[in-house]
Amino acid sequence: MPARMNRREMLGVSAASAAALCLPVIGSAQQPKTKVKTFTYKTVGDLEIKADVHRADDNKTRPVLVWFHGGALIVGHRGGVSGRVLKDMLGAGYTVVSFDYRLAPETKLPEIIADLEDGFTWLHQKGPELFNVDTSKVAVSGGSAGGCLTMIAGYRAKPRPTVLVPFWGYGDLIGDWIGKPSPHARHQTKFTKAEAYAQVGVPPLADSRESQKQRGAFYEYCRQQGIWPHAVAGWDHLREPEKFYPYMTLKNVTKEYPPTLMVHGTKDTDVPYEQSTLMAEQLKQHGVEYELVTIPGAEHGLAGGDPQLIEDAYQRAFAFMHERMR
Repeated sequence: MPARMNRREMLGVSAASAAALCLPVIGSAQQPKTKVKTFTYKTVGDLEIKADVHRADDNKTRPVLVWFHGGALIVGHRGGVSGRVLKDMLGAGYTVVSFDYRLAPETKLPEIIADLEDGFTWLHQKGPELFNVDTSKVAVSGGSAGGCLTMIAGYRAKPRPTVLVPFWGYGDLIGDWIGKPSPHARHQTKFTKAEAYAQVGVPPLADSRESQKQRGAFYEYCRQQGIWPHAVAGWDHLREPEKFYPYMTLKNVTKEYPPTLMVHGTKDTDVPYEQSTLMAEQLKQHGVEYELVTIPGAEHGLAGGDPQLIEDAYQRAFAFMHERMR
């Protein structure tokens, strides 16, 4: 694993990288005037699947960061882009594209990943014309399930992204952590099967803001029962695990996989820290450039972590991205 950098070293890398890009230093108070525009990038039946494009209110050609929201593939929407990431990336001169994708259990895993792939196709084909981005290099990021999708983009998006920054993501979809009942208190709000399934159902959905139901309750039930793999994919992960393999990053790392920086807390009870260490092992085994930034004692989303270490982690993540987007 690469050696840790202290705060001064991290900030120095960030400043040097931004200067080389002719971009402001990350964390600068100077922020451009920005605009947001929503596009439909795909239509399935009557369902429009959308993307929000955040960019400076000018006509300059800008580098692009793709963001995938979290929510266990069950809940969430394109508005769930990290405020910290959005602010800093816009301040550094990027355009940020945040994609919706169809949600489980109404839509199953292969179709969800097809939305991811189609989003990248749309970005490359339409992005330069519609919102003036340079797609010769593309950065990808997201948190939790969005971190999972960020990792999947590393081998399923075409062309391959330039750099990946998954926050508390996961590359395993069938392990005990997700395929057996969770022992953690965060998953112990009790719901009956009927109550849980009443929160989901037809028609297909790509933006949970359009539903009046509590889809998070269905996720809680899935974790209590250890049925999340079946809920999102429709397959029995114990009897037919091989069906999941094309969608599991841990099974698909090769030497061509993009440079990756991961950020994860050691006390995460929603997505175990081990998910990032397992990914680090695969990246190392295949000779892929990577870093794992660890926040001791932090829960999911880095809750409870040391604020200075969290700040340093974001600075290092952005610097890693900038270095490879030059």
